[in-house]
Amino acid sequence: MKPAPAAAGPLARWAQRLTRDKADTLLLLAAALLVLAPHVGHLPPWTSAVICCVLLWRGAITLLGRRMPPLWLLLPVSLLAMGGVYLTFRTLLGRDAGVAMLALLLAFKLLEMHARRDLFVVIFLSFFLLLTNFFYSQSILTGLSMVATVILLLATLMTFQYTGAVPPLRRRLLAAAQLFLAAAPLAVLLFFAFPRIQGPLWGLPGDARSARSGISDTMSPGSMTSLALSDEVAYRVRFFGPLPPQHQLYWRGIVLSNYDGATWTRTDRPRFRAGEANTRASVGGSALRHEVTMEPTGKRWLFALELTNPNEPMPGLRTSLSDEFEFISREPVQQRLRYQASAYLSYRLQPSLDQAQLARALRLPDRYNPRSVALAATLRQADGPAASAQAVLRMFRTQQFSYTLEPPLLGRHAVDDFLFGSKAGFCEHYAGAFVVLMRAMGVPARVVTGYQGGELNPVDGYLTVRQSDAHAWAEIWIAGQGWLRVDPTAAVAPDRVSLGLGRALPQQAPFGLDGLGQLMNFRNDSNSWLAQLRFRLHAVNNAWNQWVLDYNPERQSSFLGELTAALGNWRSGAALAAVAALLVLWRKLRARAAQEPVEAVYAAFCRLMARRGMPRAPHEGPHSYARRLQAMQAPDDKKQAMQAFLELYGALKYAAPDDEITAPAKRLAILLKRST
Repeated sequence: MKPAPAAAGPLARWAQRLTRDKADTLLLLAAALLVLAPHVGHLPPWTSAVICCVLLWRGAITLLGRRMPPLWLLLPVSLLAMGGVYLTFRTLLGRDAGVAMLALLLAFKLLEMHARRDLFVVIFLSFFLLLTNFFYSQSILTGLSMVATVILLLATLMTFQYTGAVPPLRRRLLAAAQLFLAAAPLAVLLFFAFPRIQGPLWGLPGDARSARSGISDTMSPGSMTSLALSDEVAYRVRFFGPLPPQHQLYWRGIVLSNYDGATWTRTDRPRFRAGEANTRASVGGSALRHEVTMEPTGKRWLFALELTNPNEPMPGLRTSLSDEFEFISREPVQQRLRYQASAYLSYRLQPSLDQAQLARALRLPDRYNPRSVALAATLRQADGPAASAQAVLRMFRTQQFSYTLEPPLLGRHAVDDFLFGSKAGFCEHYAGAFVVLMRAMGVPARVVTGYQGGELNPVDGYLTVRQSDAHAWAEIWIAGQGWLRVDPTAAVAPDRVSLGLGRALPQQAPFGLDGLGQLMNFRNDSNSWLAQLRFRLHAVNNAWNQWVLDYNPERQSSFLGELTAALGNWRSGAALAAVAALLVLWRKLRARAAQEPVEAVYAAFCRLMARRGMPRAPHEGPHSYARRLQAMQAPDDKKQAMQAFLELYGALKYAAPDDEITAPAKRLAILLKRST
């Protein structure tokens, strides 16, 4: 007795009542929804709303059995949507405008399907729009979600090819997955062997000016707060030796020397090639060899551990070096960039300056911050610049200064308002005020922006530096010693430098910006299971970046060269040939083992008839073969068994698919025995 089938749920019963056309159309709508869903995050809100309305409209037409909208209605609506794209982006070209237009075209095409050709247009347009996901994200999660969408699109394409009964959706999805896996080896081969294109593959020339987060070449009070709230990765670092302590991880970026009373900006100074002798810097101690994998910024600045040896060029990079020791790329960083460098914790930076450099490092705007200038006169120490700097730091430590992401707004005399009013600020407040005070004392000083710290991933050993690690500090110049780093923020919040931003922020307000410290401390708890899971996910994503997204022409050339050298060894070649032979044999055995029971019995029948001198012709079907077998010399009962065998096989082969395949196979086996 067979067990009674389980009662189908309401959704299954509803699906069974759908007609073939309705079920196929709903599957197409589901595939289109998967294609369009990832674009909602970067499409204009009105575009996403229009697409949702169109999909709901098409679904209602399908379920209610209504007519498609007439062309006189659909055409004006489509033209209005295209006009909206132009008004939003001021163009119909480029990445964002092009993707928005394609998404709208796909949605409106679903309302204009009148022939079989239109179905294929929708599916192939979906494949094309699916590729545009790589314009916005190339993460491994994006790749996996696109694989799932491709399988559903293939299953949808196969669904419209069936002329008889349609297999269950599970079987169609399985067949589509097998088709995808069959093409995967060729795709992998093309990925490794096809010549790589220099530059970003998934990008458009018109998008070079698209906004990206990162440190700017200007600084004003509050400018770094948005970066402190960003968990986006700036770059990852792999050290070839021991990791330096957290408080020594200062990643130098942009030097800001000009101040107009409100904003710090950099000076466009002469550049030299990295490695030139006139950089006037000397390093000592052991080299800290490291490799930086920098995310695209759209800017030219490269970040290097202070102090990266300026006399040692970075291999494979076209960089220049300003006289303020900024590493500058010749082209904007539009794709992930990898470079190696050597840093030294002991160094002397420009122990002598010319008069123009000294004047630039002492300049203050007139009629700004008079109270701060007067304060500098009282803090100035006769013992020299170092003692004066310590006096300012002592003031930050002993008076009621606080470190916060929510500083109050400052007026025209921003430094006066900060030092004598709010006494609350972020790193740019302390660095900027410190430099103003030092210049007012006659000590050359400047602001340096970059990143400080980083998070070590114990899974892969990479140090991850995020936008939230953005930091500003100061440098003062002392004759004979050169530029010396001074971090005023460390005087107010020493935990910011030694433990990270999360430990330095106040913990009392869990729902405010300062309460971000509680969330960041939770993130920094490396012993929790959630942190371990996060480390593993980040390690997988980093490996994806290093070995897939960063597979550039240099890496391809190196890989193919190593592969050629390895295959040149006859032992390696013989081993590879043996593996290939085993794979071919395994596929044949698997194909034979996976043969359906009915086909296996039919093949045995054909082999039996061939031994009796009546082989089946390649073009013969079971019924034609049965008529020809009636002419052979055999007893009547055996001829009847042959006839019944081939009629049953023809019914099983060309009738509707039968889930109960084992019992007919047994019946065929019985008839085969009667035919012998």
